[in-house]
Amino acid sequence: MNAIEVQNLTRDFNGLRAVDGISFEVQPGEVFGFLGPNGAGKTTTIRMLTGQLRPTAGTARVMGCDVVTQRDALKPQIGVVFEYQNIYERLSARDNLLFAARLYGVPKARIDAVLKQVGLDERANDRSKNYSNGLKQRLLIARALLHEPKVLFLDEPTRGLDPNVARDIRAFVTDLARQGVTVFLTTHYMEEADRLSDRVAILHKGKIVALDTPARLKAARGGEQTTVAFSSLEDVFVALTGSSLRQTFEE
Repeated sequence: MNAIEVQNLTRDFNGLRAVDGISFEVQPGEVFGFLGPNGAGKTTTIRMLTGQLRPTAGTARVMGCDVVTQRDALKPQIGVVFEYQNIYERLSARDNLLFAARLYGVPKARIDAVLKQVGLDERANDRSKNYSNGLKQRLLIARALLHEPKVLFLDEPTRGLDPNVARDIRAFVTDLARQGVTVFLTTHYMEEADRLSDRVAILHKGKIVALDTPARLKAARGGEQTTVAFSSLEDVFVALTGSSLRQTFEE
């Protein structure tokens, strides 16, 4: 069974098509990069896949659960870290996780395990309002992992973090994948996507315009007489989503 299966997924907002009939599959334990410019439909897709937003058309299943009709069964299977930090800043990390544990019916012993897993065990009793952005991000990830989900959705997990903390987060993503957790990753850092992702999908104006491994996307493109090579995933991204360069792929 695939971890995620999407068929012709579509979402309209007041006549605007934010996600336009996309289809893809994600395998268990895969790090799947979901890339696109601002407004391409990435966050809307995540909200549909996590049962927070009903699709206008199409279907999606996460760990076998229909995202519309089986939302109660879906919730224990997934963890979500959105781009914006939504923690209870007056509470400590431990109390933030204790609140979440009660919601999920998770034993208290699991709290200490995830605090240690994300490197927050020594700051567990400090109020989270005094945390750096990096520590807050660790807390968000700890909360998302508290109930041991099979699929983790990460929306811009290293945005605004210093290089050392961002590197720790990337290493953490790699470790999760090795443990069999499926990671659905959005990021604007192309080097990060290149390094972490087993495959990437590039979304442009609500449509998937490329889906393959980073290596294959960077490899030679074009017809028999013309070869176009790209030195980085960023070059591929710009070629596909920048109007002045997209014809490079289409010729």
